[in-house]
Amino acid sequence: MRSPKQLAAELGCAEQTLRNWLRQDEADRGERQDVLSSEERARLRELERENRVLRQEREILKRAAAFFARETDRP
Repeated sequence: MRSPKQLAAELGCAEQTLRNWLRQDEADRGERQDVLSSEERARLRELERENRVLRQEREILKRAAAFFARETDRP
């Protein structure tokens, strides 16, 4: 059996990278609860993107409401 150091050298990556991959694999298989699974990470990115769009839309609507409020106040 190869050590993490040997395996990392063979793969051309850092030992920490291997540890990260292992931790993520364990999370994906439901063996760890302290790390988000890949599915949870993807959902979180999706929700963050949706939240960003909603904030932008809200800002646009707020500006439009202020614009139209000024327009209706004019004689």
